[in-house]
Amino acid sequence: MVKNLNQWLFLSINNLAGKSDVLDRLGVFLGEKGPYIFIALIVYIYFKKQNKKEAIYATITVILAILLNHFVELFYYHPRPFADGLGLVLKEHIADSSFPSDHTTFMLALSWSLIMFKKTKKMGKNMLVLGILLGLCRVFEGVHYPFDILGATVMGYFSAVIIYRLKGAFEPLINLILKTDDKIFRRA
Repeated sequence: MVKNLNQWLFLSINNLAGKSDVLDRLGVFLGEKGPYIFIALIVYIYFKKQNKKEAIYATITVILAILLNHFVELFYYHPRPFADGLGLVLKEHIADSSFPSDHTTFMLALSWSLIMFKKTKKMGKNMLVLGILLGLCRVFEGVHYPFDILGATVMGYFSAVIIYRLKGAFEPLINLILKTDDKIFRRA
């Protein structure tokens, strides 16, 4: 039942592919470059918004989330849609485990982490919506199932909660990073 729902949702989104060259190129671009957009946003938050601690916590959250993804992949293999013979593939991809989506986990871990902090909550919510849309571009491309995106959403949230709850333990590291940053940019 779940597999059928996942495949049905996949085909509902992926069936939009191959109908417009412009839409296909846009979908592939956004699906592939989404994490770079989020890197630019976190750099902006760090330097321009002056929310350095929140940006560092978000980066630590991403590291945990990606490590957890790889841990899941050690014990659970889920084929990509094209490995199941489904859909149209717009961008070649290796046939490794698709669950959860690393691209989407990266984007949503940053987003969920920023939501945890009052000063960055609004930006985090906006990034969460963008990240989910960009994650769905991976479904459109034919390289992920919708439940891979859902799994990434949960993984990002779970990681953000862990880091937020342990934030006191990270304060010495955060302060060291900020002191180093001040020395490098001569703001001491």
